[in-house]
Amino acid sequence: MTGPEIREAVINILSDIAPDEDFSAIKDDVPFRDQFEMDSMDLLDIVLELRKRYRVQIPEDDYPKLNNMNSTVEYLLPLIQA
Repeated sequence: MTGPEIREAVINILSDIAPDEDFSAIKDDVPFRDQFEMDSMDLLDIVLELRKRYRVQIPEDDYPKLNNMNSTVEYLLPLIQA
């Protein structure tokens, strides 16, 4: 997958987790929690969904790397391409 494809996949996951939010104007460098009404459980749901859909293992110590769209795509790019 390419960076833009991963970005789109993450937006799809976010939309499933928080269907009432508008992700069309997401700011890639702003933390998800600052842009949307998401809590730590929502962020855990993102990790679980990434694991389920793309079979990537994300250690708990790496969860902070999924803070915003830029860092999430950067983190996932080598894992999903492998």
